[in-house]
Amino acid sequence: MGNGISREEAERRVGARVGFYINLAVYVVVMIVLIIINLVTSPEYYWFKWPLLGWSIGLFFQGMAVFSGRKLREVKERMIEKEMKKDPD
Repeated sequence: MGNGISREEAERRVGARVGFYINLAVYVVVMIVLIIINLVTSPEYYWFKWPLLGWSIGLFFQGMAVFSGRKLREVKERMIEKEMKKDPD
């Protein structure tokens, strides 16, 4: 093989991306439904902002983990290598 990643790693990455996109689609649908319910039942108070905020934070961090994971792993690997080169004294 070449310098590429293993099939298992590729499958893991693709699975993580697919999981993110599924979560994003469900998020959009559920938020639209919650906004409609909120505006129909109690338009004087916008309570939908709380689940929107919470889920948005979770989705943001999931996206960071999925799409920045490679960079974070590279930084972690460099730190490990640097630590291993240190003198044990």
